Amino acid sequence: MAKDGKNNEGVKILVKQLLALRKQKTRSMTANSQITGIRMQGKTMASNVKMSEAMASTTTAMHNMNESLSPQQVGQIMQDFSKESAKMDMSEEMINDTLDDILTESGDEGEEDAVMNRILDEIGIEIKGQISKAPAPSKARLGEAAKAKQKQSVDEEADEIEKQLARLRAD
Repeated sequence: MAKDGKNNEGVKILVKQLLALRKQKTRSMTANSQITGIRMQGKTMASNVKMSEAMASTTTAMHNMNESLSPQQVGQIMQDFSKESAKMDMSEEMINDTLDDILTESGDEGEEDAVMNRILDEIGIEIKGQISKAPAPSKARLGEAAKAKQKQSVDEEADEIEKQLARLRAD
């Protein structure tokens, strides 16, 4: 149309409409973003109201607790508990020390040995004589005694086999 030059008026109208449409689109997008911002502010305000209500109920609960039990009373109770706990620890330590002293008297060991010897004497077992006859541990290196015994048994077996072989030859 514009190439022909015949309808310049129609082209101008279309251009004006196109520009108006673009402006409307821009205005619409701006309005949409402003509405979204207002909606977010409304949500923020609602959450602030909820938070203030929660703080009010918490404050009321704390006030009621302070009326029923004063901080001075709580402090006094904690101090009393600490003192009683320290007394209990000291008493427990004293009892443990006393029990340790009673249970570890030096006379108990001698008395135990005497009772054990008397019982063993009654049944006819003499420990002192038996202990002196008990074998003493070897002072050789560990395993050398076992090696010597094994070598001796191998030698004895070899001698026995040779004797049997000599008897077979003799027959």
